[in-house]
Amino acid sequence: MKKRALVSVSDKTNLIPFVKGLVECGYEIISTGGTYKVLKEAGIDCLGIEEVTHFPEILDGRVKTLHPMVHGGLLAVRDLESHQKQLKENHIETIDLVCVNLYPFKQTISKEGFTHAEAIENIDIGGPSMLRSAAKNHAYVTVVCDVKDYDQVLKEIKENGDTSLTTRQRLAAKVFRTTASYDALIAQYMSDYVHEENPETLTMTFDLKQTLRYGENPHQKASFYSEMFTTPYSLCSAKQLHGKELSYNNIQDANATLEILRDFEGSSAVVAVKHMNPCGIGVAGDLYTAWRKAYEADTTSIFGGIVAFNETVTVQIAEELSKMFLEIILAPAFEEEAFEILSRKKNIRLMTFTKEAQREYVRKFVSVSGGVLVQETDRAVTTAKDCKCVTEKQPTEKEMEDLLFGFKVVKHVKSNAIVIVKDGQTLGVGAGQMNRVGAAKIALEQAGEKARGAVLASDAFFPMDDTVKLASEYGISAIIQPGGSIRDEDSIKACNENQVSMVFTGKRHFKH
Repeated sequence: MKKRALVSVSDKTNLIPFVKGLVECGYEIISTGGTYKVLKEAGIDCLGIEEVTHFPEILDGRVKTLHPMVHGGLLAVRDLESHQKQLKENHIETIDLVCVNLYPFKQTISKEGFTHAEAIENIDIGGPSMLRSAAKNHAYVTVVCDVKDYDQVLKEIKENGDTSLTTRQRLAAKVFRTTASYDALIAQYMSDYVHEENPETLTMTFDLKQTLRYGENPHQKASFYSEMFTTPYSLCSAKQLHGKELSYNNIQDANATLEILRDFEGSSAVVAVKHMNPCGIGVAGDLYTAWRKAYEADTTSIFGGIVAFNETVTVQIAEELSKMFLEIILAPAFEEEAFEILSRKKNIRLMTFTKEAQREYVRKFVSVSGGVLVQETDRAVTTAKDCKCVTEKQPTEKEMEDLLFGFKVVKHVKSNAIVIVKDGQTLGVGAGQMNRVGAAKIALEQAGEKARGAVLASDAFFPMDDTVKLASEYGISAIIQPGGSIRDEDSIKACNENQVSMVFTGKRHFKH
């Protein structure tokens, strides 16, 4: 019996040579709509779907393959006598190969200014149904949903008369991944459209971006997947221009670097990160000055770290960067000569990122054993109007600028977190300590003499006055913290006794 292939694709890349190959191998081709027209224009003889179903395409093409003549031919178990009997009684012929890819739903909702009606029209119904029917019956039916599989399928058919069971199983698994991802994207879109905040099931889909050499440590396997939409300051949409492959830890650190950098739009800013914590941040009226501030903040910890710039890297900066060991340099762009200077180092990763994106990233996902935590990303911005001075001494205008800068920085430091800053530069960072005064001690010791006249930012309230007393010993002039402790008065009293101004924000920034 002559074999049949049903071909109906939105993406017609390499379609003609594939179908011609099937015809040469003795396949009769069935097709639909636009695909049928393209095949006929290429001189390929094929049957229209109506010739198989004996029913016209209706509802503007919404219904054309949803028919027993199609799905009976796909789902029949070939060596089951009762199935064969029913096929004969209903004049249904088997279909041996299905080549289908789906309506471009993702591409539609990626377009600027798309309408909800356009999104709905690009939800494919017949395509996933045919793919799933064929994949379920992969013991007998070859199913192709990816252009990348055309050559292998055609090669096996030409050499062996059919695909192997192993190949059909692999293709079927790909189909179920494809349709699951397709439906997950639709579910995400519809849930967002109706503002569903806590759906009873969480459906998400990611594309493989990179298979990594290993994870956090060499004995751990790892992969890097990305969301389907680009987001601003996102490593997922960043482009690597030079250097060796990113590692798991590189990706974690680079992601943290960009998350910090995006909070400093409006100024020239440079962020240096080590182990997902900032070791130096500088803001200024020009990028070179910002770079010097970030570097001089901690010339030791930046070694082997990651540096990100929110403006184009110049030759002047590149010459200085080239003299130190860095893992990654990120920027929106590099001057041509700057790139040439930096790329002389074989292994350094040079990457560009975009500040513009299709969609804002508004949720954060963290895996826990057997589950996942979901929360909004911490995009809270604190201004002077949000702050309340609770001490006798008021912060100066310059101190207030540094306080707000410090509070912006401390948001990105692992709790317990203390940051010392002055003149738009970090001087000391205390991260991830089990008690707050311990974090303050680390930050103040790092700042040393530079702490005199600087300001201190804390991600959460002071449970007692020990941090204030320690800060005053180092000459800290002003403090910013959320407030809200039952012992706030003790800290306020300590500030007043040491002529330190303190403002409360009413907002904390724990980061675990």
